[in-house]
Amino acid sequence: MSAKAKEHAARAALSYVEAGMTLGLGSGSTAEIFVELLGLVVDEGLSVRGIASSEQTADLARHVGVPLIDIEQADHIHLTVDGADEVGPEFAMIKGGGGRLLREKIIANASDLGVCIVDESKLVDVLGAYPLPVEVDPFGYTITAKKVFDVLVAAGCATPVMEQRYADDGKAPFITDGGNYIFDCTCTAIPRVRQVAAKLSAVPGVVEHGIFLDLVRVVIVGTDDGADILEL
Repeated sequence: MSAKAKEHAARAALSYVEAGMTLGLGSGSTAEIFVELLGLVVDEGLSVRGIASSEQTADLARHVGVPLIDIEQADHIHLTVDGADEVGPEFAMIKGGGGRLLREKIIANASDLGVCIVDESKLVDVLGAYPLPVEVDPFGYTITAKKVFDVLVAAGCATPVMEQRYADDGKAPFITDGGNYIFDCTCTAIPRVRQVAAKLSAVPGVVEHGIFLDLVRVVIVGTDDGADILEL
């Protein structure tokens, strides 16, 4: 996704922001551009409050002057703007490439409206080419990983490959903001997305997974020339 396409998508998402809103602020490079643009309109006098989905997003929001509150202080989230790693039919999505899927899903689920900002390369006919992140509790994580593998196979994912995510140094496990591990599951295709989502959620030890369903009603597709708005 070019920088220009990202900016066009993020700028188009600003049209959904109204004064007085409490906003869920997503993670990732495109969502960060949205936060930066939001900081400019806040500086011009727009009154909003943000709830950050990651520590990195929170740091950026503070830097650009977007007021933040803890999610525990919010009685309502009007709008969440976030990116995605893949967007499939009915706006089913894979998210979590940055490792913030748990907080992203909590915020998205609590929001009146979810807006996803992507480029056209993220639009797919079938989810699964992008590795599916599954966040697991460190206790018994190898057993949990085996159960996750069994779910994927039973759902028709051909020979899924599961790899534990490691930190940038390649030596220590990647630790989420919630203190958990992540397994990235390469499936090539996930033919029965809703079944996989439900079965993964039922596995003890799975804290959350990166299949997002029914959480977005607007997808903004950025291009070098502008942005296309898709709505369910």
